[in-house]
Amino acid sequence: MMERSEDAAEAGMSNRWPEILVALFLFAIGIIVVNDSIRVGIGWEEGEGPRAGYFPFYIGCILLISSGWILFGALARFKKAQPQFASWVELKSVMQMLVPLSVYIVAVVYLGIYVSSLVLIAFFMKVHGKFGLIATTLTAVGVPLAAFMLFERWFLVPLPKGPIELMLGF
Repeated sequence: MMERSEDAAEAGMSNRWPEILVALFLFAIGIIVVNDSIRVGIGWEEGEGPRAGYFPFYIGCILLISSGWILFGALARFKKAQPQFASWVELKSVMQMLVPLSVYIVAVVYLGIYVSSLVLIAFFMKVHGKFGLIATTLTAVGVPLAAFMLFERWFLVPLPKGPIELMLGF
């Protein structure tokens, strides 16, 4: 039986940077929410009730306080040893899903949802599912086609289209 090194199995990213980056991200969102709430009005109109930014303003303030507290705590213990956030193997698995999905989101803008979905489904079925060519092709073509028929034809809800759908007259 082959022995594994415990250090190799335990190697990974500590909580430090994910905690700091998420806190900074949420702090930035809090700033945006508070600023926009002030822009649309955070007061209370007599006889009408709260203005549009009243409740979002307080949600933004809570977000600023909580993310600031997390950031402060993370920076205060910056030099101390931190528990592991995830192993490198786990992070690799996450990236194998995150990167294609991020590409898909950008592709929807330029290629439309149907072509982008076809490519994403085919990629995941072939690369991660190890499905055969026939099953991959039928599913990758069938799912966007069924979605097109359901949304565009039955419910009459237009979804983002790309150049191929426009060339076909849809």
